[in-house]
Amino acid sequence: MWNTITAYYAVINMWIYENSNWPSFHWNTDKLATKLTDIRYRQGLLLGRMEGLGFDLRREASLRTLTNDVLKSSAIEGHDLDPNQVSSSIARRLGMDIAGLIPASRDVDGIVEMMLDATQNFSKPLTKERLFDWHAALFPTGRSGMHRITVASWRLLENDPMQVVSGPIDREKIHFNAPCPDNLEQEMAIFFEWCEANKDIDPVLKAGIAHLWFITLHPFEDGNGRIARAIADMILTRADGIPERFYSLSKQIESEKSQYYEQLEKQQRGDLDITQWLMWFIQCIGHALINAEETLGSVLFKAKLWERINQNPVNERQRHIINRMLEDDFEGYINTSKYAKLAKCSTDTALRDIQDLVSRGIFIQNASGGRSTSYRLIESIG
Repeated sequence: MWNTITAYYAVINMWIYENSNWPSFHWNTDKLATKLTDIRYRQGLLLGRMEGLGFDLRREASLRTLTNDVLKSSAIEGHDLDPNQVSSSIARRLGMDIAGLIPASRDVDGIVEMMLDATQNFSKPLTKERLFDWHAALFPTGRSGMHRITVASWRLLENDPMQVVSGPIDREKIHFNAPCPDNLEQEMAIFFEWCEANKDIDPVLKAGIAHLWFITLHPFEDGNGRIARAIADMILTRADGIPERFYSLSKQIESEKSQYYEQLEKQQRGDLDITQWLMWFIQCIGHALINAEETLGSVLFKAKLWERINQNPVNERQRHIINRMLEDDFEGYINTSKYAKLAKCSTDTALRDIQDLVSRGIFIQNASGGRSTSYRLIESIG
């Protein structure tokens, strides 16, 4: 059985938007049905588990997910943000009282504002004005790196051709050539109308279609990928019916970045049958849901660890180091010099703190000794 948005396609051209029936996407429902059923089941299980947690643990899990969404969506485009700034910016906007809040740059605040508007205000219609606000938030200085760009407006004809390329200047490979901007106003009007209608399309499929459609139109001079992923998150949040996010699509896409670009390029060079793209998109969400279980386990472990520690409280240096080691981006183990640097204390003080944590059963010494002596956090709490 075939499902369509508007009509069946007729002609295959070089780029998907050159098909005569663009944007009449179609897909094979039978091929997607089993995978889609499994995804919806996993979503239900995850949301059910989260509902069973206390309010504070749910917010902690949501904060981690949103932080990963912002960090990884930017990383896909080659922009590395400070995790502490991102987490602090999200926490402040959600009214969360967490330790170690720090000021965030305008760039960080901007993408956080966009992501939170997409997920916290998921029921609001997607409009041109709303997208322009998102774009302005992404580029608060009106620049992308060193280059001044057109902000809060569709890309201009003078910037054509808009291409995705790789390789040296004399041997560039064109991965995608965006459509001429002349008809963007009309094209985006059709897109907005479709986003707010077609409620009979499964939200997971709708998120995948919207992502492909928007990124193919490439309506802005820069920031299209991040906005496309925010739109997908908005539609997935509508499906869940709650503003909290417990699985990160952007984190999963970043970990499968080569396949992501490969699937996009293949579909954008193909016809209007988007079955293969949707199969990959559904699979990507499935992987994100599996990884969300790790986030949940980490949040529960952290809660149990602090419950145990607080029965006999540690000092502020130790608290800072333990929290640092619990963060997703902490790499390796801890040793006296690393502890001293992070806690801003002497190595003698660091050694005493570490030995105390070992005696409490909070740190475990690794096998190597001597100058290579290192420690890790306990891995489970009975």
